[in-house]
Amino acid sequence: MESNFVDYVKIYCRSGKGGRGSMHLRHVKYNPNGGPDGGDGGKGGSIILRGNHNYWTLLHLKYERHIFAEHGGNGGKDKCHGTDGKDVYIDVPCGTVVYNAETGKYVCDVTYDGQEVLLLKGGRGGLGNFQFRTATNQAPRYAQPGEPMQEMTIILELKLLADVGLVGFPNAGKSTLVSALSNARPKIANYPFTTMEPSLGIVGYRDNKSFVMADIPGIIEGASEGKGLGLRFLRHIERNSLLLFMVPGDTENIYKEYGILLNELRQFNPELLDKHRVLAVTKCDLLDDELIDMLRSELEEHLKADGENVPIVFISAVAQQHLDELKDVLWRELNAESNKLAAVTTSESIVHRDKDMSAFAAEMADEGEDDIEFLDDDEIEDYEELDDFEYEEEDE
Repeated sequence: MESNFVDYVKIYCRSGKGGRGSMHLRHVKYNPNGGPDGGDGGKGGSIILRGNHNYWTLLHLKYERHIFAEHGGNGGKDKCHGTDGKDVYIDVPCGTVVYNAETGKYVCDVTYDGQEVLLLKGGRGGLGNFQFRTATNQAPRYAQPGEPMQEMTIILELKLLADVGLVGFPNAGKSTLVSALSNARPKIANYPFTTMEPSLGIVGYRDNKSFVMADIPGIIEGASEGKGLGLRFLRHIERNSLLLFMVPGDTENIYKEYGILLNELRQFNPELLDKHRVLAVTKCDLLDDELIDMLRSELEEHLKADGENVPIVFISAVAQQHLDELKDVLWRELNAESNKLAAVTTSESIVHRDKDMSAFAAEMADEGEDDIEFLDDDEIEDYEELDDFEYEEEDE
């Protein structure tokens, strides 16, 4: 069954070219020497990205492989201006990052509702011969061609915008915690990779306050190298203000598992380690109070030795134990003065701007996610690069 959550699409975009200016000389019975009256060409349509909070995935663009803007109309006689090509708006979810598919380089990102980013500018229309009339050249027989269109194949990559991102191995209890704290109902079962797509939940807090929690599919050792679900969902962690590491209480070595998760994030993007972190030991209903105290002391010693000041909370989502304590800790860390710099809706906070997307694009291509059947060359209208100072002559 095909997933409705789509966080990666590849699209060929082309703006419209400018219309050609008209070279026309007015000659009528009652005005035989009317002079030049050729109108200007119309402007080509642009391709514009627009943030839309009503979209949560890129599903609506999955099969939109080619997006073309209209060309500008040619100018006409009697100083008639050519029609302007219509701009094309591409609505994307907030948190969408755009890369050039050919070079893998960062292009832009859309982070808030209503934000508009000009992706490809339409060509300007050429000037008609009416614009070139002078006292010494009263009948110019040339007009300006319109500017050419622009084209680019882009990768749209969605990174979920959430306050708290859950980080943990499969079966760590992430989906259970989200369902216990919010109205989200992710699929839950006792086998690895039950969660095959991220989900968001609104967690209610005191005094009608709330924050957003993202359930991200489980990480395994080697995920940063493409193992398991690979890089597919690691990137969603980049847009979270706070990371909640989840390790089951029945794990043989809790600190070692925490270190493996931390290392995977470091390998994927070292800047992720600058985010505030909280360590939640799950399934504590399987542990007695004496064992919990012993494990807490050991973890605090290890973290202190590594110079980390990470809050530790023992919880059980199934038994509803210590969930209020967890929410208090998360709220405190989210609103810490040192964490306010990690706001995800400012351009300065976007990480991985210089990331090379070529390796990730190759991985998605192997999965058949970006098999684009591009148009043949003869199906796309050819155009010739012309500068602003070249003109074309016509016999009228």
